[in-house]
Amino acid sequence: MSQSGTTLILIMAIAVLAPLLAYGVGRKLPVPLVIFEILLGILVGPDVLDWAHTDALIDGLSQLGLTMLIFLAGYEIEFGKVRGDTLRRSVWAWLIALALGLATGVLLGGGYTDGVFIGVALTSTALGTVLPVLRDAGDLRGRFGSVVMAFGAVGEFGPIIAMALLLSGRGAGESTALLAVFAALTAGAVHWALRPRPPWFSRIIAKTLHTSGQFAVRFVFLLLAVMLGASQALGLDILLGAFAAGLITRLVLTGAAPESGPEILEKIEGVGFGFLVPVFFVVTGIEFDLASLLDGGRTLLLLPVFLALFLVVRGGPIWFLAPRDLDRKDRGGLVLYGSTALPLVVAITTIGVDDKAMTAGEAAALVGAGMVSVLVFPLIALKSRSGAKVRPVEGIGGSESW
Repeated sequence: MSQSGTTLILIMAIAVLAPLLAYGVGRKLPVPLVIFEILLGILVGPDVLDWAHTDALIDGLSQLGLTMLIFLAGYEIEFGKVRGDTLRRSVWAWLIALALGLATGVLLGGGYTDGVFIGVALTSTALGTVLPVLRDAGDLRGRFGSVVMAFGAVGEFGPIIAMALLLSGRGAGESTALLAVFAALTAGAVHWALRPRPPWFSRIIAKTLHTSGQFAVRFVFLLLAVMLGASQALGLDILLGAFAAGLITRLVLTGAAPESGPEILEKIEGVGFGFLVPVFFVVTGIEFDLASLLDGGRTLLLLPVFLALFLVVRGGPIWFLAPRDLDRKDRGGLVLYGSTALPLVVAITTIGVDDKAMTAGEAAALVGAGMVSVLVFPLIALKSRSGAKVRPVEGIGGSESW
C-alpha cells in the first residue's frame, strides 16, 4: 500500500477514535475533540511512532479541511446579533491587539519579518473551535454567545485581512488595492444573496434535498469554489474567500430556503466535521515539530510565554472593551474564549516556516501554546461561568443598531 493510503487510513482511524475518547473523558472532564485529534496525530507522526507521513495528497486534504473550518465559522455569524456597539467594540479590541501583537512579535522575533508572523498569530481567535463548546453548553443563542461570536468573528476575520496585507510579500498599496477589489466582489455577492430568489430555486432545493441530486449542497460548494477562486486569482489567502463564502451562503439559504437551511447546514457539517476538518487537525499533529519543542532551551520557554501573550495581547483589550452589560464572570469568560487560538496559528506559522521567516522551533512553540489554549481556556471559562443564567440577545430592533 502507498504511503498516502496508509496515512489516510491512520487519519480516519484517529477521526473515529477521537470522539470515543472525548466522550469517555468528557464524563469527568470536558476536553475539546480537537485536542485528541492533534495529540493522536503527534503519536503516529514522525517524531513518535513514525507511522504517518504527509505528501501532496494528504496536504491537499488538510488544506480543504482548514478551508471548511473557516467556511463553517463564517456561516455561523448571524448579522442580527453581530452588529452595533458590540461589533465596534470587537473591532477596536482586535486593532489594539494587533498593535500590541506586532510590537511584541518584533521584540521576541528579533526583527520585523519574524515579528509580523508572531504578532498576527497572537491576535487570532479559534471561533470554529469555540462555537461547539458554546453550543454544547447552551450559551450560543444567548446574549453571552452573541458577544463571543462578535469578538470571535473579528478575531478570525481580522488576522486573515492582516495576512493578506502584511504577509503576502507585496507592497502595502498593492495589497490594499487587491483587498478593495475582493471586498467589492464580496459586496456584490452579498447584494445578490439578499435579492429574492426565483420560485423555482426554492422548489428545486426542496425536491432534491433527500435525493441524489442534492442541489442545495452542490450549490453551496459552488459558492465556496467561486469565492476561493476569486481570492486566489487576486493573490489573497484562500481563507479570506472561505470566510466570505460562509457569510454569503447563510444569506442565500436564509432568504431562499429558511425552512431547509438547518438541514442543509447539517449536510455541509457532515462533510466538514465528518471528514475534512478532522484531517486538518490530525495532519497538524503529524506535522507538529515535537523534536524542536523537546530539545528544550528557548523553544520550550517560548511555549508558556506565547500562552500568556494570548491572554495579554488578545485578552487584555477584550477585557477593557467588553460590552458594559456583561458582569465579571461573563467578561472573564469572554476573555478566555477570545484568547483561544489554534487553526489560524497553524496556518500563519506554516506560511512563516515555508517563507523561512520563522524557525521550526518558534512555530512549534506557537502551535503548542495554541493547543494548550484550546484545552485549558474553554475549560476554565466553562467552570467560571457554571450556573450563569442564559440571557436573551439584547438590542435587536433596539440599541444595538447599525
